[in-house]
Amino acid sequence: MGFHEIRFPANLSFGSVGGPERRTEVVTLANGHEERNTPWAHSRRRYDAGLSLRSLDDIETLVAFFEARRGMLYGFRWKDWTDYKSCSASKDPDFRDQVIGIGDGETRVWQLGKHYASGGSDYLRPIRKPVAGTVTLGIQREPLQESLHWEMDATTGLITFAVAPEAGVEITAGYEFDVPVRFDTDQIRTSVAAFKAGEVPSVPVLELRL
Repeated sequence: MGFHEIRFPANLSFGSVGGPERRTEVVTLANGHEERNTPWAHSRRRYDAGLSLRSLDDIETLVAFFEARRGMLYGFRWKDWTDYKSCSASKDPDFRDQVIGIGDGETRVWQLGKHYASGGSDYLRPIRKPVAGTVTLGIQREPLQESLHWEMDATTGLITFAVAPEAGVEITAGYEFDVPVRFDTDQIRTSVAAFKAGEVPSVPVLELRL
C-alpha cells in the first residue's frame, strides 16, 4: 500500500466534518428480539475536506496536494482537530496520559494506543501515526528519556525499549497523533465563487487500515 508521510495542510482540515464509523450487523428474530454483531474490531473514520469560501491560493494548495497523492492512490496523514491528543482537548499531552501496556520482563516493542472509556466499557485504539517530537514515555509514573531508554518509529507508532520493562510495571505515554487516510474520490470539483475566492463542495477522506 502506497503511503506518503506528509500531513494534509492543517489549516485546510480545520472545520472539516467527520468522525468514527462502525459496522454493526443487526438480525431481527421472529420474536422481535435482535442479535447484533460486528466484523470490525476497530472503527474507521471518514471526513469531508470540502472547503467553503476560501482564497484561490488555498484551492491551489488543495489541488496540488490531491495531484501529488495521485487521487486515491497514495495515503497521507490527517489531523483530526476533534481528536489528536492522548489527553483531553483542553490539556497538553503528558507521559502519564495513556497506559500502553504492562511489562512482562521480555517484550521490548510496544504499540502506542489510546483508550476510550465510558460506563465501564473500554476500547483501545492503536495509534499508528504519532507526531514526531510530541511523544513522551514513562514507567511507573516516572519519565523516561528518548534515545537513552526508548526509540520510536513515527511511521508505525511502535516503541522499542533499550531494556524490556520489568514484569508488572505500567508503561504510559503521551503524544499527538495523525490519522492515516486517503482521498475517497478521484475527482476534485472546484468553482470560483467570487473575485479571488473559490469553493470545493466535497472532498471525501477515508481512514486506512494499516
